[in-house]
Amino acid sequence: MIFITAKFPVKPEHADDWPEISRAFTEATRAEDGCLWFDWSRSLADPTEYVLVEAFRDDAAGGAHVQSDHFREATSSLPAYLAATPKIVNTTVEGTQWSELGEMAVGK
Repeated sequence: MIFITAKFPVKPEHADDWPEISRAFTEATRAEDGCLWFDWSRSLADPTEYVLVEAFRDDAAGGAHVQSDHFREATSSLPAYLAATPKIVNTTVEGTQWSELGEMAVGK
C-alpha cells in the first residue's frame, strides 16, 4: 500500500475550522475505491497543526487520487488556509491494514 503522513500548519485564524474547510476533500477521498483510510488528527503540542494519515491500496489507487478533480480542487483552494507548505512522508509498505502493537497488547 501507499502510506502517507503529512503535517498541515494551518493559519491560527482557521485552525478551529480546518475540519470543515477540508471536509469536501476528505469525504471525496474517503469515497475513492482505492482509499484504505484518510484520517485527520489535531496535534496536542500545536493546536494549529493537523496531521493527516492516509493510505491507498496500490500505486494505481494513489495515482487515481492525485489525478482526481477533488485533489486538484484541494491543491488549489486549501493552501490559502495554511501558514506554510505541509511536510510529508510517503512510502510503500506491505499489506493493506493496520497491524497490532504487540508491545502494548491488551488482555494478556
